[in-house]
Amino acid sequence: MRAFDLAREWPAPNTSICVIDRRGKTLTFGDTSRVTRVASVSKLLTAWATHIAIEEGSTTLETLVGQEGCTLAHLLAHAGGYSFDGDLPIVSPERKRIYSNTGYELITAHLEAVTEIPFSEYLNDAVFAPLGMRKSSLVGSGAKDVISCADDLVEFALELRNPKLISLATALEATSTKFPELEGIVPGVGRFDPCNWGYGPEIHGSKHPHWMGARNSSSTFGHFGGTGTFLWHDPAANVSCIALCELDFNAWALHYWPIFCDAVLDECSK
Repeated sequence: MRAFDLAREWPAPNTSICVIDRRGKTLTFGDTSRVTRVASVSKLLTAWATHIAIEEGSTTLETLVGQEGCTLAHLLAHAGGYSFDGDLPIVSPERKRIYSNTGYELITAHLEAVTEIPFSEYLNDAVFAPLGMRKSSLVGSGAKDVISCADDLVEFALELRNPKLISLATALEATSTKFPELEGIVPGVGRFDPCNWGYGPEIHGSKHPHWMGARNSSSTFGHFGGTGTFLWHDPAANVSCIALCELDFNAWALHYWPIFCDAVLDECSK
């Protein structure tokens, strides 16, 4: 792939990439079995486990969790009013899109309470084991501490493309914009109005400039992580991409990733 030639220009060490083209063929670059912390890409996996718990009847999107008036739905969509890492809310729910690790840690604590299972165990039993993600585990916060590899995340991307663990209706609901009027900041990227987000995944929408490519459709959803990781699926093109490396997300990624993502879509959506 020409896109992989572009990836060779990244200043990041230990880069591994998997691309799933529109026909479902997986193309790889680097050591895709290499295990690393995927940082905030963890939130996609935590959100999926949450939707499984909802379908199992353990909880609901409307269940109150956290500050007054805050629901599980608010927390999944970063609309719960909590700061990035602070324990206390800073605004009331559904006022702003405030990206929050705290919100996801409230989610996992809630799931532990209602399932009576440690969340690391629940995530393994609900997501990793059934998808065959044998090298994946949670070693801390469900917001940022999943350990995985590109090969394992391909299995999760295939689930995003054709959900088996949750219903198609739930998956479509999770990957479409919620509380669409909210503006907010994508950390390290910029402020957007609106700042599109689903029940877990970030939605590309009309964000520009962005860590995804200009060719990514507005319906593309996924997440990036602060360790230099990302996963997205573009349902319009039916193309998915996973990239893991070991260089903290900053200006280098905002320069190289969009060019790379555009090249992937140019090659793989034909």
